[in-house]
Amino acid sequence: MEFARKNVITTSVRGTYSSVGLLLKATLLSTLVAISGMAFAERDTSRDQYRHPMETLAFFGITPQMNVLEISPGGGWYTEILADYVTGNLLAGHYDPQSDRAYYRNSQGKFVAKIEASPELYGNVKMHIFDAAAKKLDAEDSSVDAVVTFRNVHNWMGSNTEASSFELFFDALKPGGILGVVEHRAPAGTDKATMQKSGYMTQDYVIEIARDAGFLFEASSEVNANKKDTANHPKGVWTLPPSLSLGDRDRELYMAIGESDRMTLRFRKPSQ
Repeated sequence: MEFARKNVITTSVRGTYSSVGLLLKATLLSTLVAISGMAFAERDTSRDQYRHPMETLAFFGITPQMNVLEISPGGGWYTEILADYVTGNLLAGHYDPQSDRAYYRNSQGKFVAKIEASPELYGNVKMHIFDAAAKKLDAEDSSVDAVVTFRNVHNWMGSNTEASSFELFFDALKPGGILGVVEHRAPAGTDKATMQKSGYMTQDYVIEIARDAGFLFEASSEVNANKKDTANHPKGVWTLPPSLSLGDRDRELYMAIGESDRMTLRFRKPSQ
């Protein structure tokens, strides 16, 4: 199925679609459901109520034949979904296995072990290095159709590398390529210090970072919004599930809120 880029019409930060764009989204979503098959039936779907993976990928415009780069895949929750869906190459931009930090080495090692344990699912996954602090992404320039990242921008903000990270994504994308971002959302006007401490970022700030790197902002979606989340918790976003950093303290309250309120944004690298 060819992705008809010119038929997607967006206007505001809310991401208003033309009727053609809505039809495209519905077609992509039905394709995701059809292709996912048994792997979707077998995987743990308990977080789908907060993360809406099929709807999110449909909004981004990810099609199976694309070469997709997932930045900072962590334990591989989204990698499992992408590997089942993408028939092109799936690049995993993970930590440097030679990093001086033990956490980075261990995280990358666990991810590789997971990939190697299920070659029938992860056969198209190719390991790459993304090191925000070193401003390193070893994917070739202009080599991928889409870059996606889920709940990671606040980590780069903590090391003041959010701007340089988006510049690396821009370089890796082919002209006309897609950048899809999901991030914890702070109320408009939240200052930078509060964003760094809480793990929540304002939507305007994330859009600004992407635009400064050269991206065109196309649309936002409320598919991962959570109106129950005030973004004001004792331990920031980590107070909520799945982290539940307060342990049993007020656990029922935070479980009732669920995972964080999230922005879902689509950007594009200019064609020329």
